[in-house]
Amino acid sequence: MMTARPDIAPATPGSPPRVGTACSDAAGRYRADITAGSLKIAESRVIADLLLRAVDEAGWKQAITKDNVLKARNPATAIRLARLIRQRLETTSPELWRMVCDGTVVVATHAVLAAAVKHSYLLGDFLDLVVRDQYRRFAKALTKKLWCDYLEDCRGRDPQMPQWQESTTRRMGSSVFQMLAQAGYIKDTRTMLLQRAHIIAEVIGYLERNHEDYVLRCITVGT
Repeated sequence: MMTARPDIAPATPGSPPRVGTACSDAAGRYRADITAGSLKIAESRVIADLLLRAVDEAGWKQAITKDNVLKARNPATAIRLARLIRQRLETTSPELWRMVCDGTVVVATHAVLAAAVKHSYLLGDFLDLVVRDQYRRFAKALTKKLWCDYLEDCRGRDPQMPQWQESTTRRMGSSVFQMLAQAGYIKDTRTMLLQRAHIIAEVIGYLERNHEDYVLRCITVGT
């Protein structure tokens, strides 16, 4: 069984994640909310802009459900996606929001990845434990079996982890592999060929200045 990594302090249960804290379920380490989407860079730019402008709740509702700034298929999807992205970004600070909003595609991608890792131990630990191990073994590609085995190991670190349905675990795995492809750890989600992901210095610097050791360790597994 793989070794557990140090935790990041969770946000207060029942409240939105505080800036600079991880979003962790009060009942355990792992949650299934990553099924809601991959890194969603374009949508994250929109949400980062709303956060930077400190839009109030009325303005937020106007933008998300009435103006449909996320270009979602329906209001329910827009609300769900906006909630996920907002929770991710609110684990970080306005400095990173600006990278997401105004940075190049690469900067924004790596900044969103950092927020996603801080928001989800399920993603972070997969990078830190499984992907890192595959690099060390000089593996050519990731496999779906690695994800299934990883989830079994997760229960050893978090006995309170929910018993997810098979369809949920597949969706979570799909979301994680999409994120890895977007960030450059794998070539694509079809072959899942491993490649070295070189995280942009701007994001590395942000994480170092803010003592985000766990996130930094997770996203630099390929270096």
